Amino acid sequence: MNYSAIIFGAIFGFLAILLGAFGAHLLKKKLSSEQLQSFETGVKYQMYHALVLLVLGYQLNSEITIDNYIINSFIIGIILFSFSIYGLVISSAKNRKLKFLGPITPLGGLFLALGWALIIYKYSFLYFI
Repeated sequence: MNYSAIIFGAIFGFLAILLGAFGAHLLKKKLSSEQLQSFETGVKYQMYHALVLLVLGYQLNSEITIDNYIINSFIIGIILFSFSIYGLVISSAKNRKLKFLGPITPLGGLFLALGWALIIYKYSFLYFI
């Protein structure tokens, strides 16, 4: 069992609910439809990967190196991907776009993809041996 995956998965799931409600109710009148769609993309990816972390928390062992790489990839990916989108959208709505966040979003996506690739590697390696 990997408790950090379970804890972070629960925190990210909780925050996704709060941020989704925040976007749907408070930001709806302040954001363009394109901005709102971007914000919702951040929330969706955060929730999807929060659920993945919860599942992996019960499946992976915190004493195995590759398992820790998988968990850390998803945690870092969620923070960089989703939270940079939130920052970009909210700052843009206030006409103070934080442009430095733009390159951080794809880096977060890369970490999320790395987490998935490491799962493929781990289980395909076990399957073919």
